[in-house]
Amino acid sequence: MSEDTAKDGPNRRKFLTGAAIAGVAPAIATPAAAQGAAPRQVPSALPPTVTQIAAETGTPGEINRLGGKPGSDFMVDVMKTLDFKYTPSNCASSFRALHESLINYGENKAPEYLSCMHEESGVGMAHGYFKITGKPLMTMVHGTVGLQHATMAIYNAYCDRVPVIIIGGNDMDAATRPPGVPTFHSAQDINAIVRDYTKWDDTPTTLQAFAQTMVRGYKIAMTPPYGPVSISLDAGLQQEPIAAGKNLYIPKFTMPSPPAGEMGAVKDAARMLVNAENPVIVADRAARTPKGVGLLVELAELLQCSVVDQGNRMNFPNMHHLARPLGAVAQADVIMGLELSDFWGVVNTYTDNGVHGIGINGTRAKATAKLISISSVELLTKSNYQDFQRFQSVDISMPADAEATLPALIEAVKSELTADRKNAIAQRGERAKKVREDIRARELAAASLAWDASPISTARMCMELYAQIKDLDWSLVASEGNVSNWPNRLWKMDKHHHWLGRSGGYGVGYGAPASVGAALANRDLGRFSVSIQSDGDLMFAPGVLWTAAKHKIPMLSIMHNNRAWHQEVMHIQRMASFRNRPSNYGGDDGPVGTMIQNPDVEYHKLAESMGWWAKGPIKDPAQLGPAIREAIAVVKSGQPALLNVWTQPR
Repeated sequence: MSEDTAKDGPNRRKFLTGAAIAGVAPAIATPAAAQGAAPRQVPSALPPTVTQIAAETGTPGEINRLGGKPGSDFMVDVMKTLDFKYTPSNCASSFRALHESLINYGENKAPEYLSCMHEESGVGMAHGYFKITGKPLMTMVHGTVGLQHATMAIYNAYCDRVPVIIIGGNDMDAATRPPGVPTFHSAQDINAIVRDYTKWDDTPTTLQAFAQTMVRGYKIAMTPPYGPVSISLDAGLQQEPIAAGKNLYIPKFTMPSPPAGEMGAVKDAARMLVNAENPVIVADRAARTPKGVGLLVELAELLQCSVVDQGNRMNFPNMHHLARPLGAVAQADVIMGLELSDFWGVVNTYTDNGVHGIGINGTRAKATAKLISISSVELLTKSNYQDFQRFQSVDISMPADAEATLPALIEAVKSELTADRKNAIAQRGERAKKVREDIRARELAAASLAWDASPISTARMCMELYAQIKDLDWSLVASEGNVSNWPNRLWKMDKHHHWLGRSGGYGVGYGAPASVGAALANRDLGRFSVSIQSDGDLMFAPGVLWTAAKHKIPMLSIMHNNRAWHQEVMHIQRMASFRNRPSNYGGDDGPVGTMIQNPDVEYHKLAESMGWWAKGPIKDPAQLGPAIREAIAVVKSGQPALLNVWTQPR
């Protein structure tokens, strides 16, 4: 502080002695008080004591140093053996000791700390990252409040069969935890918040128990069916030094072999498939790895049977002559489901007629069709959350991992093939090629409708994008919001990373964090990442845009900005129609509470404010192609880019 400032205004020393505290000096001594008038009430901000003044203004004393190696350093040693490359997290006091050890003792490498604005983003990034690499990430959350923020993303990962390791900081000892906020953020059992939709959880109370818990949790998470694991970690255990003479060890981790189908059932299924006149395979989350795609292609070509890819993973090349929509099951005499989350929905139909909340059930498949199920989901079904869908009786049931079972099934099919069956199967394949050509022609004709419309049709948006990325090693890291499934209908997808599937639990807010996590993985692999990002989804967790810019994660995000939660628009319109009354519109808006307009969200400005290159709003379809070209050049330079495109509803 300069001498003039000290003369003209209050300084810190005067403030501490009470001379400059508003209202304090008059209350201590005023002329009125000296003459016997009623004294003014002394304020609560009393002048500091001599001791307090010394503490505020004197030289700090020597800080107590921790002797020995802190427990959190050993925790980092354990984590490094599990090869976590990143830990996307939002910082918090309950894991401050582990945080400090990661960045100083662990040198912020393997794992590297990625700064997130929200716990949901940390889990969502881990979700997307795994679907590219097949390797889980660890994320840290803060006690009760941080874990509650993360819950939707954890539920998505559970429903999507994705492993994420969640470390929840917690001040467990009520006798020693700080009062106030830390107590509000603590619980006896924070894992109870997510126990219904995690695969396993634990609360280690010693460092040796932590080492075993981490290795066990990783193993459980990585055994099909995959799933998230939650570990509550006491702050005191992190901060306390390792006791002298304590011989800690880190258990050896061995990657588990996925459970395969029982050979008797595999042979029965092969016999049934070979002798069928019109077998159909329906795949949901069957291809866990790129190898799974190749195995499914080999089996389908052996049988020359139709394959329906339900789209929760890239299971089967979409332009293959055997690729079919779900309607193919109508003529099937044998239907084999691979990792189906809803077999009932494959062979049955449900129409929401809105009358008394009761829908109409119908049959999609023949009543005589034989059903085969290979699914590891049967090994992990819980009672509360209804992700297991309606019950469907089947003829052959194998509670096993589909990808791990395919090699044995392929060999069993080869053993069952006779010369007569090979000839019949070959003829079936020739007919299938003509059917595929007809499907392709119909899709292209449908996409051409309203090609020059403004707002821009979703078909044109998708095809303008594909035209400029098709020769790159591209990856569609997320496609949230309904764009009439045009990428899967029109783009050539034959690699596992071309399509990552959807959120699992259909929780809004998945797309942006998952796309950034997947783009992070693709960055390290040298791929080009693109996301079709819906407007409502982005507004749930927009802070992840900053994380992408901060950590230099290049990706192209194309906004599907239809300025509405359009599915809910249709729900309100449908209910109003059932009740024979007009929907309650607010001026030019759609049904009240379903539109994102007036004011319009300027997503390009939002992205720019967080360090992205951005452009928009793009309403003229003629401007879309040049804008995409410009954005691709930016992404190739290593930056994230966003185009705010005004689109038709779907």
